[in-house]
Amino acid sequence: MPALSFLTRNARWLAAGFLLLFVSSFGQSFFVALSGGDIRRDFALSNGDFGLLYMGVTIASAFALAWIGPVVDRWPARRSGMLALLALGLGALALALSRHGLGLVAALFALRLFGQGFAVHAAYTLLGRWFGPSREGGRGRAVSFASLGLNMGQALLPLAFTAGAAWLGWRGVWLCVAVLLCLLLPLAALLFSRERQPETPAGIAPETRGWTRAQVLRDPLFPLLLMAMLPPAFISNTILFHQVYLGELRGWSPGLFASAFPLYALVTVGSLLLAGWLVDRFSAHTLLPFYLLPLGLGCLVLGTVEGPAAAFLFMALYALSDGFSLTLFGTLWPEVYGVRHLGAIRSAIVPLMVLAAALGPGLAGVLIDRGVSYPLLLGALGVYCLALLPLMLAVRPALAKRMAG
Repeated sequence: MPALSFLTRNARWLAAGFLLLFVSSFGQSFFVALSGGDIRRDFALSNGDFGLLYMGVTIASAFALAWIGPVVDRWPARRSGMLALLALGLGALALALSRHGLGLVAALFALRLFGQGFAVHAAYTLLGRWFGPSREGGRGRAVSFASLGLNMGQALLPLAFTAGAAWLGWRGVWLCVAVLLCLLLPLAALLFSRERQPETPAGIAPETRGWTRAQVLRDPLFPLLLMAMLPPAFISNTILFHQVYLGELRGWSPGLFASAFPLYALVTVGSLLLAGWLVDRFSAHTLLPFYLLPLGLGCLVLGTVEGPAAAFLFMALYALSDGFSLTLFGTLWPEVYGVRHLGAIRSAIVPLMVLAAALGPGLAGVLIDRGVSYPLLLGALGVYCLALLPLMLAVRPALAKRMAG
C-alpha cells in the first residue's frame, strides 16, 4: 500500500499514537534535563544528589507502571489516552509550583510515570493491537509513522524550552506545558474514541500465540532480547542528562546539544520510515542484531573527540539507531509474544527500560562525583553496543525457528 494511502486510511489511529508519543516528551529525560541546572540551584543539589533523586523517582515510577500497565488491555483506548494527558498535566503543574523537596519528588514521579512510562506504554500497546503484520503496510509502518510524534518532540521542544526559559523562566515553561496538555484533551478524546480491528492480508503467517506475562518472564530468550533492547534507554538518558557536564568538560557552549537536535530529528525521520518498511518486509527480529551499531560508534566518537563536531556526529549516529529502536520497541514484542496480553507484557518490559533509563544518569552522576572519567564511561558504552552484534546473530535463528513453528 502506498504511504499516502496508508496514512489517509489510518489517519485517526496514527494521529492518536503520534499524540501520545509527542506528549510523552514532557516526561522524557531529554526534556526534564533541560531544567536540571535550575533545579539543582533552587534546591541546592549536587550532580550526584540530583542524579540519585532522579533515579529514585524513576525506579518508583517503574514499579508503579508494572501495576497499572495491564489496564491498557482492559480499558477502552480513550480512557488510557485521557489518563496519560491528565496526569502529565498535573505533573507539569506540580513542577512549576514546587518549592520544597516533597513537591519536587511528587512532580518528577508523575512526569516519569505518565511520560516516559504510561504514555509510551499505552501508545505502543494500542498500535500493536490496532495493526497486524503486512508487507504492504502494517504494524511496522504504523509504529514508525506514530513514533514521529516523539521525534517531533525531540526536535522542537529543547529549542522551545531554551527560548521560553529566557523569557518566562524555567517554572514558567512548565506552567505552559500544563496549559498545553489541558488544551489537547478534546483532541485526544476525539482521536481515541474509535478502536481499529487489524487486517492480516492473505499470505502472511498468523501471529504467535498470545503469551501471558508469566510465560514471557520464564522464556529463556527474553533476557537476551532485553540485553539488546535496553541500551538505547540507558545510554541516551545518561548522555542527555549529563549533557551540561560534558559541555563543561569540553568547553562547549551550553546550547550546543540543543542546537544538534534538529539534525537528530531529521536523521531519525529517515531512520524511522526506513525501519518501518524493513520491519514489514523482513520482520523485527531479523533487524535486531544490527540496529545498535551506529549508537556504539557514536558513543566512541563522543568519548574520544573533543571538538564541538562530536556532538553533531553523535546525534546523527544516535538518530540512526533510535529510529530503528523506536520501531523495534513497538513491533518486536507483539511479533514474538502476540497481542492477546500485550499490555500486561509491556507493563513488565517498560519498567525494565525505565529502570535502565534511571540507572544511567544516577550511576554516572555518582561516578562523576567520585572522579571517574566521563569520556571513559562513554567509550565503555560504545564497546558494549558493538559487542552485542555477535550475540544477537546467535539468538536470531532460535527466534526464527520458534516463529516458523
